[in-house]
Amino acid sequence: MSPMDALRDAIDPALAELPPPMTSDAARAMLVAIGLQESRLTWRRQRAGGPARGLWQFERNGGVRGVLVHEASRSEARAACERRDLPASATAVYMALETDDVLAAVFARLLLWTDPLPLPDDMDAGWSYYLRNWRPGKPHPQTWPAFYRRAAQAAQESAA
Repeated sequence: MSPMDALRDAIDPALAELPPPMTSDAARAMLVAIGLQESRLTWRRQRAGGPARGLWQFERNGGVRGVLVHEASRSEARAACERRDLPASATAVYMALETDDVLAAVFARLLLWTDPLPLPDDMDAGWSYYLRNWRPGKPHPQTWPAFYRRAAQAAQESAA
């Protein structure tokens, strides 16, 4: 899916479910950039048989569980599950992420919300933010600059 499609079909609907402090242009850009970095906004199941699911590549006992239990995100995570008649359990959410792109975007935004630092507004700070929150096992810094630029451009164009 293209960055514009991701914004229209997953990210913006997800942000519409969340309170206004979570719905910034910086959040939209970071979600696109991380989606590109993690899955190319294409793979909903980790390649090579890995455990991650969804466009933002969450693991059941990593990001999913973290968002469900973190003080800053748990109430919104549970509300997102309730809207879907989905148990607020790591297993149920993990399984749903593969087919529910909006839920995946909600959980990605909530993971970013758990970081006490403000969302970044430049590529280098974005990379640090991504590393700190996603903790990728095999980061690929060489792909981030192009993905970040595409994400920032798409977020800006779709907001116009």
